[in-house]
Amino acid sequence: MKKLDPEDVLNYVEENIGTFHQKRIQSLDKLKLSKVLRRKNPYLFKAKYVLTSEKIVRGLTDAHISSSEETIFGDWLEGLAIFINNKVYGGYKSGITGIDLEFDSNNTRYIVAVKSGPNWGNNPQIKKMAADFKTAKRTLRTSNSNLNVVAVNGCCYGRDNRPDKGDYFKYCGQRFWEFISGESDLYTEIVEPLGHKAKEKNDVFIEAYSQVLNKFTKEFADTYCKEDGKIDWDKLVRYNSAKK
Repeated sequence: MKKLDPEDVLNYVEENIGTFHQKRIQSLDKLKLSKVLRRKNPYLFKAKYVLTSEKIVRGLTDAHISSSEETIFGDWLEGLAIFINNKVYGGYKSGITGIDLEFDSNNTRYIVAVKSGPNWGNNPQIKKMAADFKTAKRTLRTSNSNLNVVAVNGCCYGRDNRPDKGDYFKYCGQRFWEFISGESDLYTEIVEPLGHKAKEKNDVFIEAYSQVLNKFTKEFADTYCKEDGKIDWDKLVRYNSAKK
């Protein structure tokens, strides 16, 4: 185990945080109104008395962005976690299905599935992770039957004060960052560098976001509004839900 150099973390974040912002914009560029209209509940908009194209489009777009950003940033944090662990324990990106990080410490091989937050999955998804852990343990013990393997579900933020889940451990927030780095305060220290050029990057994103809103609003009004400007709910619901 080596002592983590804060400068290494600072440099990594500043050099790589731009990737997160680039992927946010790429996600917007790929977005199609026809696809998001199929994903959302049109009855909900009617029940909430939504009367304008812009409000419907903004709701659809914002829902997509929220979900997309969580995934994109979760992947980015996974990369940061692997980088930090490599500096301290020599850990590496695992090649085993369902496992993100492997490293050795105190005669133990740790296998880690990194998730964004504690409420990342439903019951089938959690069962799938547990099954992946069992498969990974069998795989690793094939070459070394005496290998002590411990599985960990690591969550980059949040809390879980009952980390022992039986077949694996769940470390969230401070517990997770300390587990992979040996540093109890790392979870707060990584906040500041994440803001590197954040305003500059976000200004570019806001411009792209505004263009998407304008484009989608026009497209929605042209397709799903009547001549008098009212939303054609019948046409919208048919597009969303009718049999082919």
